[in-house]
Amino acid sequence: MVNFPKYQIKKSINNQFYWVLYASNVEPILTSSEQYNAKQGCQTSIASSKKNVADSNFKRLRATNGQYYFLQIAGNYEELGKSEMYQTAQGCENGIASVKRNAPIANIEDTTI
Repeated sequence: MVNFPKYQIKKSINNQFYWVLYASNVEPILTSSEQYNAKQGCQTSIASSKKNVADSNFKRLRATNGQYYFLQIAGNYEELGKSEMYQTAQGCENGIASVKRNAPIANIEDTTI
């Protein structure tokens, strides 16, 4: 078992790959925005997520129910990951700060092996 923070590679019920980033406190903070047919695509997406942590790589949004969330955006403007929902804008900012802090140092655990 890999310690936290970590990216965990998982397989969906339709046999596609996706990842979840867990913070040091073991809470999930970001999930890949798409699923991948090949594990290599998932691994490439993780590498991009680890690298794209500047403030300009985060898009802050508000859902129709009033909750806040964010997207992590790659240098080519493609969506990498989506956060959970937050009750407050400050909670959303704390989530972004957690990704910035944890993503670059996160280990990778492959649960599909």
